[in-house]
Amino acid sequence: MRKLIVSTFLTQDGIMQAPGGPEEDPTGGFRYGGWSVNYWDDMMGQVMGEAMAKPSELLLGRKTYEIFAAYWPYSKDPGADVLNRAKKYVASNTLKQVDWQNSTLIKGDVVKAITDLKRQDGPDLQVQGSSNLIQTLLKHSLVDEFWLWVFPVTIGHGKRLFGEGTQPMNLKLTDSKVSSTGVIIATYEQGGELKTGSFALDNPTDAERARRKRLAEES
Repeated sequence: MRKLIVSTFLTQDGIMQAPGGPEEDPTGGFRYGGWSVNYWDDMMGQVMGEAMAKPSELLLGRKTYEIFAAYWPYSKDPGADVLNRAKKYVASNTLKQVDWQNSTLIKGDVVKAITDLKRQDGPDLQVQGSSNLIQTLLKHSLVDEFWLWVFPVTIGHGKRLFGEGTQPMNLKLTDSKVSSTGVIIATYEQGGELKTGSFALDNPTDAERARRKRLAEES
């Protein structure tokens, strides 16, 4: 079974919406598109190049597919050829067809289709952008690995990586780097079921018992 990897730029407060420019995704009146642009350095470019050089296939939601399909086929940027040649799977119930080369439309039962894709032989599946699709993947525990690029900014509102679909889980840090501009590049893999513990005293004090009683009554 191949891995499904979520590769995401996000702010310190977890926003992943429109990192690349003001027109990328103004949904919900989002006014801070392009928040990642001024933080790139040579090291980040090298890490991105290495990531793109690894064999992979793309899994995209409709909005990210439309952004990519309107840009990469016409781009001379480094990496354009890799993305254009890669197999791409697009999850959408509204698109009728996908014209970007090597693209396949996924309709109907998206969870089953993606589960079947993971079982196939081939390179890893990589999700970029696609915040709505990611919530479905998280809800059904389909993500094996996260490549997170955390930028030193906060926005306060917008589409979040860990939103409504997030399930409790442990994550294991397997690699991390920090750019000269303060961007943290971290790789996490699934670390199993979330386990909790307690720093509380084995024999709580009268004050602690009273506090717990008040909380129970308030809830």
